[in-house]
Amino acid sequence: MTELNSHINTSGGIPEDAAGGILHIDLDALASNWRSLRDHAGGAETAAVVKANAYGIGIERAVPALNGAGCRTFFVAHLSEAIRVRAVAPDATVYVLNGLFTGTSSTYAEFDLRPVLGSFEEIDEWAGFCRAQSQKRKAAIHVDTGMNRLGLTVPQGLTLRDRTELKDFETALLMSHFVSAEESDNPLNRQQIEALEAVRSSLPGIPASLPNSSGIFLGDKPAYDLVRPGYALYGGNPTPDRDNPMKPVVGLEARIVQLRWVEADHTVGYNGRWLALTRRRIATLSVGYADGYPRAASARGKSGDELLAGMALVAGRPCPFAGNVSMDLITIDVTDVPENQVQRGDTVTLIGGDLTVDEVGRRSGTIGYEILTNLGQRYARAYRGGQG
Repeated sequence: MTELNSHINTSGGIPEDAAGGILHIDLDALASNWRSLRDHAGGAETAAVVKANAYGIGIERAVPALNGAGCRTFFVAHLSEAIRVRAVAPDATVYVLNGLFTGTSSTYAEFDLRPVLGSFEEIDEWAGFCRAQSQKRKAAIHVDTGMNRLGLTVPQGLTLRDRTELKDFETALLMSHFVSAEESDNPLNRQQIEALEAVRSSLPGIPASLPNSSGIFLGDKPAYDLVRPGYALYGGNPTPDRDNPMKPVVGLEARIVQLRWVEADHTVGYNGRWLALTRRRIATLSVGYADGYPRAASARGKSGDELLAGMALVAGRPCPFAGNVSMDLITIDVTDVPENQVQRGDTVTLIGGDLTVDEVGRRSGTIGYEILTNLGQRYARAYRGGQG
């Protein structure tokens, strides 16, 4: 039992020698990215979006690192995430983006959290709670300027000044969300700015927020009072038409559990979708889609094909996936790597170097956001730097 317990970490960590993959997380780079975004924010307060478990790297580690760098305002999607943020940042301002669920106002009050109100029903419920408690608690109001997901419509927003319910609580922030800020020449950006500006003008004195990660880099964007970067904090490129100004935060290594030679005209993986045209050396990695690596990165075709599929770096050399990504395993073609440079037990890079989160997303037919937020709990997590 003692030997077993030595491989169980009650904080949720897994020792490297017991894990199929190692997730490297650079908290110093995270903090540096926040400072860089702050410097681009035109004097506006720079918050941090830490929803989805801080984009997969862990709220309990990311928030103290960001707080230590100077971040004082955080945004999450769910109330449960906000409670976790409060536990590690007792003095921070915490907003919950997905709105006020029915009957949860008392929980917001208990943990001093702020809902982002996106409908008249939510405004009425929050106002009623504050009125009953004889306390003017703070909240944000979300106006939808083009996303058509959450938020008041612009015409509804223009009527806010006439609603008596706003006297029962403090509107601490008026916010909207860019639809296509990563497309710097998209005319919708200007339309959204003008729509929010119209509502903002009707509610003088209320701080406003619009820019997300990419919005911070728009040439003609107003910074307003607060910016809300998310993806860029974690190393994603907020300017996809230009070089990435952010430092990488996440790296992923996978362990080789077996090497084998596959003869010509034999297939690899489920359903025989990848064919070896010549004798190939195949390395099997102890990572799969159960660990959050997308099945869509599977390589289907023949050895030597130029496929937009998954890739690993082995001894510094790019090696293509061979066959389907399965639940717990990935197979890669390492024939071009000298045999003495790749052995059982070695680790190979799945995210890192030229394999950025954006590149891994592209090769998987998705986006880097999904790559980050899907990274699973079976990895050993090796944190570097940070505070807390």
